[in-house]
Amino acid sequence: MKKVLIGVVGILLLGGGAGGGYLFLKKPAEASLTEEGAAKEAKHAKKKKGHGDEAIEFVQLDPLILPIVDRNGLSQVVSIVVALEVDSKEDAEKVKMLQPKIKDAFISEMYGVIHNPAGLQEGNIVKVRILKERLGKIGRKVLGDDVVNDVLLQVVQQRPA
Repeated sequence: MKKVLIGVVGILLLGGGAGGGYLFLKKPAEASLTEEGAAKEAKHAKKKKGHGDEAIEFVQLDPLILPIVDRNGLSQVVSIVVALEVDSKEDAEKVKMLQPKIKDAFISEMYGVIHNPAGLQEGNIVKVRILKERLGKIGRKVLGDDVVNDVLLQVVQQRPA
């Protein structure tokens, strides 16, 4: 009788743990396209209809490395590799020509994200979605709305110093 009771309690504990883990860890999918992004995507699709012979270009920027300094000194180093999606080779050349200005604006914006509590998750981890949105806004501000279609974060790495 004792062994049966222990077996039943064990099965209930395993079932309860599995059910609780399923409900707790199950998260709904997050839409990656905002209303603003949907409008820009529609504008981009409309613009591309007239340019059937041109291909989308990706311009990879040099890696951006940010040392994070707090009251105790150097706390972590954030490294980011960014690529910009543009419509044509002319836009790609414009991005390459203005790369120092873009990198300066991106670094300034990334420090704003990193030092803002809304831009960090628990454990001082950068929220990539917010970083991507803000870099997209800065890229469009520096280069113009008609140049940058999207900002691609290829590598986001944080490591303690």
